[in-house]
Amino acid sequence: MPSIVARGAASRYRHRACDRALRLLPALTAMPDHACPGGTLDPPLIDTLRDILGDRLSLSDAVRRQHGRDESYHDLAAPDAVAFPRSTGEVAAIVAACARHRVPVIAFGTGTALEGGVAAPTGGVSIDLGGMDRIVRVSAEDMDATVEAGVTRKRLNDHLRDTGLFFPIDPGADASIGGMAATRASGTNAVRYGTMREAVLGLTVVMADGRIIRTGTRARKSAAGYDLTRLLVGAEGTLGIITEVTLRLHGIPEAVSSAVCAFPSVADAVNTVILTIQSGVPVARIELLDELMVEACNRYSKLDQEIAPTLFFEFHGSQGGVVEQAETVQAIARDFGGRDFTWATRPEDRSRLWQARHDAYYAGLSLRPGGRGMTTDVCVPISRLADCILATQADIADAGLTAPMVGHVGDGNFHLLLIVDPDDKAELARATALHERLVGRALAMDGTCTGEHGIGTGKIPFLEAEHGEAIGVMRAVKQALDPLGLLNPGKVLRL
Repeated sequence: MPSIVARGAASRYRHRACDRALRLLPALTAMPDHACPGGTLDPPLIDTLRDILGDRLSLSDAVRRQHGRDESYHDLAAPDAVAFPRSTGEVAAIVAACARHRVPVIAFGTGTALEGGVAAPTGGVSIDLGGMDRIVRVSAEDMDATVEAGVTRKRLNDHLRDTGLFFPIDPGADASIGGMAATRASGTNAVRYGTMREAVLGLTVVMADGRIIRTGTRARKSAAGYDLTRLLVGAEGTLGIITEVTLRLHGIPEAVSSAVCAFPSVADAVNTVILTIQSGVPVARIELLDELMVEACNRYSKLDQEIAPTLFFEFHGSQGGVVEQAETVQAIARDFGGRDFTWATRPEDRSRLWQARHDAYYAGLSLRPGGRGMTTDVCVPISRLADCILATQADIADAGLTAPMVGHVGDGNFHLLLIVDPDDKAELARATALHERLVGRALAMDGTCTGEHGIGTGKIPFLEAEHGEAIGVMRAVKQALDPLGLLNPGKVLRL
């Protein structure tokens, strides 16, 4: 198997070996789950890392395996060691030591990503930032906060509860803030509150040589120099390792109400979404579940929704504003055959409803015990959303695949969960072909190959198709900031 050879001769890494491993990336990322070759770090590097971390450096096979994959279908590629720093200074010392030894470093948050972004196809050191979980400061007056990268979104919102503020970005999983910034996460609230691109005011970042930089300020706008914050948000740890994030917060709305509405067809549901957005209704969330996903959620989360294409809505604002929003959307829905809204106004009812939506991945997998989920997402201009979804559903039927659909359709983003038998090569081939057609269709509609999952290892060819000559500029940026290619190698770009 070429993966062991590609890690470098004998017991050490060399830059040429890393380059060769990148060229062998397709083979490396196909490493079977049982493949977890022993660590090959130089003993002097291990000694240096132990001096920095003590017993917070692990060479354990089990720990390495845990850090060699995320929640996606992409195969395991374990690092050679896992470091557990507790400060930006320790991260900088680890990165500097690894740079001297030409060893790759991969940032790890909670492992909830979906495109293989935390795997270590060329080995190296995984830096688990989960122990960096301090909420550094909160300014209620300025509606912002600074947190370490390992703070999770739920913990931040628990901390903020008594301030009257909240952090609205909600990708479903209880992801770390650093990981959410690195992948430019969004989720169910993005239609109203935006994505991590809008939420991040500034960063503390460790660069490839161990330098620590700070980007942005707490000011709400700036015309000073290059926007390094936006460059690093969404770079998936390939340009620097995020250790602190300064975030924009929002006031907790006076009133919150959720509603569910079933429709005769997916087209009717999507057309309701389009007209709602075009009408300027400031809906906080609009989520689409197709019939199969509704059935899965009913079984898994013990709901009793009608098995039909369904929209989940949430309205935020004043008491009167929420009523006005809901009445407007209910009228639009009726024009497209929508049923009367089923309401969830009590906090516990809303929590149950949205938890069912967040558990849709596991609900979908339960439709086919033993199956493996291939997840993907695309995002298109909202005017093309119905065409894209309907054509995709026709592809699913033609391919004979089980593929429930769910989407943050308020901003044109939807997801497929292709549930396949990992041992059925013919089925895997059909699923891969369907995925490629989906992305090609989204690009032809002036959309993107991923609305929020990121590129990781899984969507590198699609990124090239989407951006064309601009890929050369991205490579130039990568080369300038990480000339040895040691930051999360094999992700986002083919170098």
